[in-house]
Amino acid sequence: MLIARQKKQENIAEYLLYMWQLEDILRSYELDIDKVQQSLIDPVYHTEEEKKEARDWYEGLILMMKSEGVQKEGHLQINKNLIIDLTDLHLRLLKDPKESAYIGIYYNTLPHIVALRAKSGNKDVSELETCFTALYGYLLLKLQKREISGETQAAIAQITGLLRLLSQKYKAVEEE
Repeated sequence: MLIARQKKQENIAEYLLYMWQLEDILRSYELDIDKVQQSLIDPVYHTEEEKKEARDWYEGLILMMKSEGVQKEGHLQINKNLIIDLTDLHLRLLKDPKESAYIGIYYNTLPHIVALRAKSGNKDVSELETCFTALYGYLLLKLQKREISGETQAAIAQITGLLRLLSQKYKAVEEE
């Protein structure tokens, strides 16, 4: 929970990936707050106050997951809203002639996005969600120590660059 707060302030892309990972972790604990307490809270937080705050936070996420029907798959509305906010910023940046660096990175990334969307078969997903899904999938492959092709690594490097710059722009906007 403290990690999430820090990530949200520092790098919104990392925060979103972290939240997606938390959704999966909570699912792996069957949305059972006692299992979360035992595995995620007790080993990390030391004072009773920290443990209570963490438990309340995780419990809130679990309740949201249940009420929004994302117990098995999908993402919380707060995370979907963040993708919408990032997409709005992304589109504004693409229209701003002063953002030539961002526009250049985007157009260098676009062929990878198009290829990923074609592979996924889901054309209704935004370009940025496609980027985040690809990056999350890549991170899962790395955790599983699976082999990753050079083509995939090149695409991920390009996507990472785009999301890094978008995160910097988002932080600047938030600080204004």
